[in-house]
Amino acid sequence: MQRMGIRTEKSPRRSYDQYCAVARGLDVIGDRWTLLIARDLLLGPKRYKDLLSGLPGIGTNLLADRLKELEGAGLIERAVLPPPAGSTVYQLTETGLALEPVMIALGRWGARFLGAPKKSDVMVPRAYFVAMRGVFDREAAAALSEIYEVRIADLVFEVRVADGRLTTSEGRATNPDVILRMDVETLNALMFRLLTPAVAVAKGRVEIDKGDQKALERFVRIMGFHGPSQEVGRASVGARRAVRSA
Repeated sequence: MQRMGIRTEKSPRRSYDQYCAVARGLDVIGDRWTLLIARDLLLGPKRYKDLLSGLPGIGTNLLADRLKELEGAGLIERAVLPPPAGSTVYQLTETGLALEPVMIALGRWGARFLGAPKKSDVMVPRAYFVAMRGVFDREAAAALSEIYEVRIADLVFEVRVADGRLTTSEGRATNPDVILRMDVETLNALMFRLLTPAVAVAKGRVEIDKGDQKALERFVRIMGFHGPSQEVGRASVGARRAVRSA
């Protein structure tokens, strides 16, 4: 006998029940956390525990549910890494990868709402390496061919620039020209152009294991946020100064 108030089955997914492409799309990706999972997977396959650690606040059960839903919708699939790793990972399918321009456009649009960071806000390293794809200055990078390895705490990313194109991925870079070490707060300050490469190096906030300061300057020039994003950054600095002086 079923007890009152306890469901033995999961409720079916809600639908807008509209014959509209926007509504159908939101039926698939409109739930909380779904797009952020896809955002992180744009940088390459991830183990369950990697996704969990990179999405603070999601909870294990909710992540498992979202992954199951995405897999059922054909946006992600499971794969096994070759030896010696042999780990099961989640990766985007062709349908999932087709979300990239949607997320880049959403990021550009959403930047106007960033404002100053709240005390509860977490700076997530992976988000910056997806955001770089939306702010990449193709003209400034037209004659540049360079591979950067960027190390943020225990995470490592490859940023590859060639023929006016940018690719970003998570993992060790292949034959990097430049190796940079910094924390996520420094990356944020550089991307918002609140901190110059020269000052970052002089203060020890960026360690250059390979390459030189000029390489860091190129990195910021072609990948740094610009336009309204800079105003967001200035607001962030002003808010932090106000908190310190209060």
